[in-house]
Amino acid sequence: MADKQKSWQHRLENTPDELAMNFVESLSYDRRLYKYDIQGSIAHCEMLEKQGLMSRSEREAVVKGLLEIQAEIEAGSFVFDVSQEDIHMAVEAALIEKTGDAGRKLHTGRSRNDQIATDMRLWMRDQISALLDKLAGLQTAFVELAEKYTEDVMPSYTHLQRAQPIVIAAYLLSFTEQFERDKGRLKDLAVRVNISPLGSGAAAGSTLPIDREITAEKLGFAGITQNSIDAVSDRDFCAEFAFACSMIMTHLSKLAEDFIIFSSTEFSFVKISDKYCTSSSMMPQKRNPDMLELIRGKAGNVFGSLSSLMMMLKAQPSTYNRDLQEEKIHIFNAADYAENCLEMAAAIVSNTQFRTDKIASGIDEGFLDATSLAEYLVKKGVPFRQAHGTVGTAVALCEKRGLKLAELELDEFKKLSDAVEEDVYESLTAANVAKAYTSPGAAGKAQSEERIRYWKEKLQG
Repeated sequence: MADKQKSWQHRLENTPDELAMNFVESLSYDRRLYKYDIQGSIAHCEMLEKQGLMSRSEREAVVKGLLEIQAEIEAGSFVFDVSQEDIHMAVEAALIEKTGDAGRKLHTGRSRNDQIATDMRLWMRDQISALLDKLAGLQTAFVELAEKYTEDVMPSYTHLQRAQPIVIAAYLLSFTEQFERDKGRLKDLAVRVNISPLGSGAAAGSTLPIDREITAEKLGFAGITQNSIDAVSDRDFCAEFAFACSMIMTHLSKLAEDFIIFSSTEFSFVKISDKYCTSSSMMPQKRNPDMLELIRGKAGNVFGSLSSLMMMLKAQPSTYNRDLQEEKIHIFNAADYAENCLEMAAAIVSNTQFRTDKIASGIDEGFLDATSLAEYLVKKGVPFRQAHGTVGTAVALCEKRGLKLAELELDEFKKLSDAVEEDVYESLTAANVAKAYTSPGAAGKAQSEERIRYWKEKLQG
């Protein structure tokens, strides 16, 4: 049996009762850090040996014991006892049981304060890498879907009202851009995360001749923190991570909202595979996009994690406080939701079809070519504000008569503006407009094909 006595228990007269022990424990959720805790402990004990604070035989025994504990955890045979409070003490107690005094030396020159700060940074490095992979997978799914629809036109929307015609590929690629920004935020954060606080101790460092550079190098950190007071309490990286996950979920929720609307009978723009829909327990005709609705709903959980972290951090005195124990719940929550939803979104996008016939049948409803007509007048020398008013009048006239702009007779156009000529019809209809876009980054065929080539090269590189 592992020693159940607390590492700090000699200071107190009374042993904490069961209520207190259950209230203070974090082992039930921080056990997932076991690999990083052991990784940090191995680097620390190797440094202790080099600095003459642990013998070679002690170091060998400690490393062997730690690797055995890791194997037991991964095999499911390790018994987690919440009386040990957290993953650090659970591992240390098991190590002491295996190695005796050698294990008791492991905590030399460190505190649980710098230990958890190190564990969290090691965990987050891996989690950032996992999220970057998931984001790239989703981007690839969008690019592959976009490649199928460079010729097909759909309406774009502002205020959920029809705006201008766009090729479907451009719409899909808009999400690729959003997720690239998410990757950029994570990559920026990865630089700030990759600094080692190990050796900062409880708050003030150590009087022992430890070498923080050695442990940082062994753990693959780019450097060490430069202020022990800040190092053990810094959780900026946790808040940044929760924000990065929140932005990922914002973009996923936006995607989910679009696809939910577009898959409705009223739109019928897209068909989502039955694999990612459910039906109704009462209404046999239903195809419900439940996975998308859950993505939209799960976004709120991640936003809640960010809010909880900020509330936790806003009024803590320097330096470490036990409040910070709770941060792990929130960043684990944010990471799990973001990773799972990215994976689901990629599967949905890869199995979605656009109903191009349905979209095309109503593409010229809603005066999508009105802006193009105004720009036609600008090319004829009409000031834009005047052209805007002229086209507004034309739209109102067509609405009253149940016509589309392309159905208005030439002489009627000429009554609205002397600048109109016979070539006006080349600037009308959604299909013509989508072919006519010339500005870089526009939602036309040529720009989308260029961007698809860019993304394919970037994502394969």
